[in-house]
Amino acid sequence: MTAPFIVSIPHHLGRAEAARRIKSGLAAARSNYSALLTFHEETWTGNRLVFKIGALGQSASGIIDVADDHVRLEVTLPWLLAKFAEHFAPAIRKEGTLMLEKK
Repeated sequence: MTAPFIVSIPHHLGRAEAARRIKSGLAAARSNYSALLTFHEETWTGNRLVFKIGALGQSASGIIDVADDHVRLEVTLPWLLAKFAEHFAPAIRKEGTLMLEKK
């Protein structure tokens, strides 16, 4: 395993509304990215999601912490996926921001 891949996304929604939008957005992501990602496990405890996913035949695990003013994604990736992670950081940040935008 490599160092964790971390993305922090600021918001002004408050913890409860941000968590609701993240949950809704993840449901859409499961559908939209099903060809690339397989969600093996998802467990919400309060405002923290612990998950395990698969991509490109590799497994990764991580957490999403929802705070009052930001959402923090931390994923521990195997070497192969870590090589691609930096290239996907802008897209992950963009998708997360879209989930959290005021509607």
